[in-house]
Amino acid sequence: MLRGLEIPGQWFSSFIIRDGIASAMNAFEQHCAYLQAIHAYVAVVSEQTYSIQGIIDKCVYTEKPNFSDSEWQLLCEGLNALGKIANAHGLKLAFHHHMGTGVQTLPEVDRLMENTDPQFVHLLFDTGHIYVSDGDVMPLLSKHFDRIKHVHFKDVRNEKLKACRLAKKSFLNSFLDGVFTVPGDGNIDFKSVLAYLVGHQYSGWIVVEAEQDPKKYNPLEYAQKGKKHIDELLKNYL
Repeated sequence: MLRGLEIPGQWFSSFIIRDGIASAMNAFEQHCAYLQAIHAYVAVVSEQTYSIQGIIDKCVYTEKPNFSDSEWQLLCEGLNALGKIANAHGLKLAFHHHMGTGVQTLPEVDRLMENTDPQFVHLLFDTGHIYVSDGDVMPLLSKHFDRIKHVHFKDVRNEKLKACRLAKKSFLNSFLDGVFTVPGDGNIDFKSVLAYLVGHQYSGWIVVEAEQDPKKYNPLEYAQKGKKHIDELLKNYL
């Protein structure tokens, strides 16, 4: 361990629908072997088939992909298979609902959770992505808490979100314009989120994220700002 630092996990882009389960399993096996070697605990998976999150000329608010029934079945079968690989390496597969993908909204998360095995497929709860998608964070948190094994705290600036929706901006251009920020600098009620997590004895990691333009928002300053806000909220429980 370098300077006492720990790595909780790493992103994995799956293409189960596009490339098939066997191809995804081969790539994921190598991914999990690496995570096991660095003593991580979670493999963060996002299905990237048809994803528009990296496409600059697609409006992330109106042009997200949707899976067919057969694609949903293939995805869920594939995730169960990947989850077994993660378990064999001492890891948990945490699926990341994400803007611009086929699993973005609460109903889509519902469908994924209903059709995957809770032994093998868990959930990453991302405050920023579900807030931008659905306008609220608590319904997903409360409905699927038992499946949540990893958490991302990301805040949202409502005025920036409204402007980017009106301008039909892409995911990349939205966060470069400042839609996302650190906890305490936007409009998400992290007091309620943290109260729920503590009250239900969540014991995993909480990772602070905020995709922003570093030329506009100094990363160190914003990391410190986010930590200060969370530390203030945690005083109620320490």
